[in-house]
Amino acid sequence: MTTPTPATAAPKADFPYDTRLNILHEQLEVVDVQKLVEACAHPWYNQTLCKVNDSVVRLGIVKGEYHWHKHDTEDEFFYVVEGRFLIDLEDRTVDLGPRQGFVVPKGIMHRPRAPERTVILMVEGAGIIPTGD
Repeated sequence: MTTPTPATAAPKADFPYDTRLNILHEQLEVVDVQKLVEACAHPWYNQTLCKVNDSVVRLGIVKGEYHWHKHDTEDEFFYVVEGRFLIDLEDRTVDLGPRQGFVVPKGIMHRPRAPERTVILMVEGAGIIPTGD
């Protein structure tokens, strides 16, 4: 496999993602991830599930490629629930399967992608912009 190269980010209006930043559940509520997964038809869906201290937990139901981006001040944690999730970095590709996780440090260009429908959980600062800074 060749080393991936970051591309110039497209204007925000061109992003074909269904990104929902509203917090779906408050503390002391049950979060039914499976119900959300079953209801999702969009190929790149991201929903903020809940807030934990100064961070949020987001659900991603993804297939295809996201764009190259970075977060200047926040780390980002990805955890695969089901499927296969690839994270392209400038010098390598990280290949994750179910029950595997990976932290992308702040300031690092990366491109998430999924060759098949994949369910992930992400933990990141509540103020992070999912499409990048």
